[in-house]
Amino acid sequence: MRLRALTGVALTALLMTGPAQAAPRENPLVSTGWLASHLKDPDLVLLHIGEAAEFEAGHIPGARFVRLSDIATNAGGRTLEMPTADDLRQRLRALGVTDRSRVVVYFGEDWVSPATRVLFTLRTAGLGERADLLDGGLPKWRREGGAVTAAATPPATPGALAAFQTRPTIVDVDFVRAHAGQPGYALIDARAPVFYGGLQAGGAHDHMKRGHIPGALSVPFTSVTNDDLTFKSPDALLALFRTAGVKAGDRAIVYCHIGQQGTAVVTAARAVGIDAVLYDGSFEDWSIRDLPVAL
Repeated sequence: MRLRALTGVALTALLMTGPAQAAPRENPLVSTGWLASHLKDPDLVLLHIGEAAEFEAGHIPGARFVRLSDIATNAGGRTLEMPTADDLRQRLRALGVTDRSRVVVYFGEDWVSPATRVLFTLRTAGLGERADLLDGGLPKWRREGGAVTAAATPPATPGALAAFQTRPTIVDVDFVRAHAGQPGYALIDARAPVFYGGLQAGGAHDHMKRGHIPGALSVPFTSVTNDDLTFKSPDALLALFRTAGVKAGDRAIVYCHIGQQGTAVVTAARAVGIDAVLYDGSFEDWSIRDLPVAL
């Protein structure tokens, strides 16, 4: 059973409380220097996102390997869905996350969007300021001489993690259909331009249509990071969104193939004060429902 996105009156009331205003800027990034100075913190939970063989060859000391399947479910033919609050709580406990934890997520190689999906999930669980992303990931950590080990990390010991209500960070198809193209909302397609323009269908997903949801703006997930995979500066990110057509005060509804790549764009949007939610089912759900597309 997946976590159902808020719909109808409840979410509309949440997102339409008076005139549109800029959301508070979030700072989801920590530097390699900060991590190096906190590596021995007993409350630190360090999560490595990438290939298993890569993790075994070398990871930041104390890191635990995480697969996306560890923090997500598949339901109704849809990939990478958010678990229910109770299910997610047990999954996080299994990773060693407790009420005292400071969680830092990092990617190996170039797995930026899988790492932001994990970060997005942690923030959906309400960890907020206690969950961050290592800017530049393992590649930057290595370049700057950070310690790396191939030693196995001891299994996590589940601790106390209070029950929580998930935050309203995701929306469903009904919300998208009701608000796409409406004043004050910006629907954003985070996929690569070849998918947005319909030149290719959605990768390995045979049921994916070609094209994009009508009215969607294009902000490719790769455009929010620099060549070294660090996130762009706030000024550069804001210019990126404005150039794409996101107006001041707009609330962004972001989607991608399955709800992974879009989390990089959600992370970037929130970093510059753009209120952003994720269409969790994304284009996969849109295609399964056989809804109209644009080229």
